[in-house]
Amino acid sequence: MNLTTLFDGSLRGRADRPALEYTDDAGDVHHLTFGDIDARASRMARELAERGMRRGDRLCVHLANRVEFIDLYLACVRLGVVMVPMNVLYRERELRHIVSDSEPAAIVTARDSDAVYPTGTAIWVVEELAERAASRHADRVDIPIAGNDPALIVYTSGTTGAAKGAVLTHDNLAANGATLVSVWRVTDRDRYLAVLPLFHVHGLGNGIHSWLISGCRMRLLERFDQRTAATVFADFQPTLFFGVPTIYVRLLDASVITDEQARTAGAAARLFVSGSAPLPAHVHEAFRAKFGHTILERYGMSEALMIMSNPYDGERRAGSVGPPLPGVSARLIGDDGVVLGDGAVGEVEMRSPSLFKEYWRRPDATAAAFHDGWFRTGDLGVRSPDGYYSLRGRRGDLIISGGFNIYPREIEELLLEDARVREAAVVGVPDDVRGEIPIAYIVADDDVDVADLETICRAQLASFKVPRTFLRIDALPRTALGKVQKHLLPPWDRRITSA
Repeated sequence: MNLTTLFDGSLRGRADRPALEYTDDAGDVHHLTFGDIDARASRMARELAERGMRRGDRLCVHLANRVEFIDLYLACVRLGVVMVPMNVLYRERELRHIVSDSEPAAIVTARDSDAVYPTGTAIWVVEELAERAASRHADRVDIPIAGNDPALIVYTSGTTGAAKGAVLTHDNLAANGATLVSVWRVTDRDRYLAVLPLFHVHGLGNGIHSWLISGCRMRLLERFDQRTAATVFADFQPTLFFGVPTIYVRLLDASVITDEQARTAGAAARLFVSGSAPLPAHVHEAFRAKFGHTILERYGMSEALMIMSNPYDGERRAGSVGPPLPGVSARLIGDDGVVLGDGAVGEVEMRSPSLFKEYWRRPDATAAAFHDGWFRTGDLGVRSPDGYYSLRGRRGDLIISGGFNIYPREIEELLLEDARVREAAVVGVPDDVRGEIPIAYIVADDDVDVADLETICRAQLASFKVPRTFLRIDALPRTALGKVQKHLLPPWDRRITSA
């Protein structure tokens, strides 16, 4: 089955039903039916086809949340074009790698974007694209698409090397979406408040797909804004909300939403889901006390989409990501490759219909990601006797800050481009709001001003990747073979709070 066929239960079967609410660039509020969404997608598909996009071509999309993102995604799905979503916070260095690696036919960006893209690739301004698409016919394009055809390439880095593109097929995304709609009981009676970025699989592969499969009503926001959160919850009265721990921490702030407003929002809501980073146990308890809901925590990753979830009915255990989802097989492996039993910490390996097809043009990386046919997640976990898994961090050095992945080597390599910086090590430290934040240890000449290093990072990296502090040390601790021992770095005496 391809995604268009799956989505047609709503796009055609519920054509007259309210589907989407959003605010345009001028501040005007719009309401669309599923039939309207269907027609917009067809018009956009015809516009892309007129511009030469064909099955198998890649289209990089560098946009914040907006209705045209959905138009483009559905158009790509219908044409067999592979969308490559790019984080809106990425800067020239990161964008250059993704564009160079995926070799897209074009990049779609907003008119007011100040991003710098590699030369030689067509740049399409989304406002102009949408205006041209609006004049096209709304008849469906008829392109045969197979379930194993790629739909998305999502770039995700390991702790070494450049970012890799995880190829997700129609089958992968369909299996994931259908599973979530089933286990989280999403129906056409739900009202989904979409605040997560659509360039991320959490917002797109979980949120948008759950909306289109279930036929519920969605309000799309550009982002979560704590200044307007109380008003939005009161006005839209969502029954379904997907967030990351940083958002839930913000919602506990009385200046964002009062206890009375939280009780009202909680009375209307059915389910709050958290993912992309560990949710602290104290946030679980505080949210339950304030909103009257136990957050459902789950576990997934770009390559595998959703892997585990606390149950909808039954115990939602703080500190646990629950058992594997239906259709998912999981196991824990020790350093010696032996399968471990309950209570032992090992690397999580898994299989599922949602597991990605391959890393784009990286057969070596694809082969290395599997062990005896099982995908190696790189996450360490432990299983309880009743089947609940709890994660114990990354086997590598991954830092997760506010739901975004930060890979230290990328930052270290940038710092080392300055000849005065002799050594650099970046690690994550706990943060009450963002989960973790990066800090950098450097061995550098006396004339190096750390303010200059921060300026360099801010110019070439997304803001969430910029180290919050730079600590000078005499030398990095290393093994006899020269490997940096980050666990032996001097502890950071926290003197600042995150923004």
